[in-house]
Amino acid sequence: MIDATPEQRLQGLGITLPTASAPAAKYANFVIVKGLLYVSGKGPSGNPKGKLGAAYTTEEGYRFARQTGLEVLAVVQSALGSLNKVNRVVRIQGFVNATPEFEDHHLVLNGCSDLMTEVFGGMGSHARSVLGAISLRDNLPIIVESVFEVKE
Repeated sequence: MIDATPEQRLQGLGITLPTASAPAAKYANFVIVKGLLYVSGKGPSGNPKGKLGAAYTTEEGYRFARQTGLEVLAVVQSALGSLNKVNRVVRIQGFVNATPEFEDHHLVLNGCSDLMTEVFGGMGSHARSVLGAISLRDNLPIIVESVFEVKE
């Protein structure tokens, strides 16, 4: 599916995006400025609670990051009407709720990064950073913020 659109790739992966979740507090789900779509921090579906390295393994964290990527894509689709209006994924930043000894933050965030390249192909490759956190809202295991370049 090299020449496939993001919507076609999603379908090929057997993925139906969830409905975009509402913001958890007083902020916007997204903001578009000068051709960039900024998506507020999102967590995984199902509202799991707990820390990587205690309640969850790296592999479970990877799945949470992938679920979080689906939540992000749901917001993007809601904002633009179609993922086909994304020019490229610019940046992903992950915050991993982890024990002090946990060292696999980068492997956890790969769940979201892998999803972006599966959906957007080469335009899914992005800059990123991942940080360990001693706590996150609602005790979520991961929160991801993201930036997309959109077609004018």
